[in-house]
Amino acid sequence: MQKEEELLRKRLIELSKIAYHRNFITYTDFLNLNELNILHTLPKDTLYTPYRTFGGYASSERQIAAFLPDALCLRSEIEDLAYPMGIIHILPRSQKFSEQLSHRDYLGVLLSLGIERSKIGDIIVEEQGAFVFVSDKLLSYVCKEMTQIRRTQVIVCEESFSEFHYTQKYEKITGTVASVRLDTLLSLAFSSSRSRLSPLIEAGKVFVNGKLISSNGYNVKEDDVISVRGYGKFIYRKVISQTKKGRLLVEIHKLI
Repeated sequence: MQKEEELLRKRLIELSKIAYHRNFITYTDFLNLNELNILHTLPKDTLYTPYRTFGGYASSERQIAAFLPDALCLRSEIEDLAYPMGIIHILPRSQKFSEQLSHRDYLGVLLSLGIERSKIGDIIVEEQGAFVFVSDKLLSYVCKEMTQIRRTQVIVCEESFSEFHYTQKYEKITGTVASVRLDTLLSLAFSSSRSRLSPLIEAGKVFVNGKLISSNGYNVKEDDVISVRGYGKFIYRKVISQTKKGRLLVEIHKLI
């Protein structure tokens, strides 16, 4: 694992170096939470350029990093980066005879087509199908080759970003906490004790905005996205009020 992480660090630095010297944008594949954390924690003096990350929609987990040459950073086009990804929309040919398919089902078929995990972004499972973010070079291949998931015949087509509209579903949770420490918010979000959830932080399973956090007492800020491997994701929204005993009534959105 350490060797793989070191190779990734070298690759990220090399992409930044290429962007700087050749004056064009370089991109990574889709990075998972651990890989994004490696990027976010690289010493500033090791990178040659700034970078941006994006996974296709707000609150995406797997994201592509774009390393930006100095000339581009001064221009307004920075907001319209052409990340090398596309969207495929998967629907059953017949709703009547379709199965209830899971994230694992969709991912399994994509991997069975010989596609590397790093070429696949988030998979958004909906009641009647799914949206999948993939490397733009694989769009036509996936649309042609993916015809069946388990026993369900499917139709697969490319979805344009201009037509893609997705509103993240969430459960609004409010409750009182002693402070907006990471461990107290985990306890509220997942309805469990701090003593049971704190080991997740120590085990390296908790990320805030893609950055690995190892301190139970980390102070969370408004609109921070907290991801917990094996549990899910939530967004800390705000402090609503303070009780007479000094506890904070807070609001979080647990993504579903």
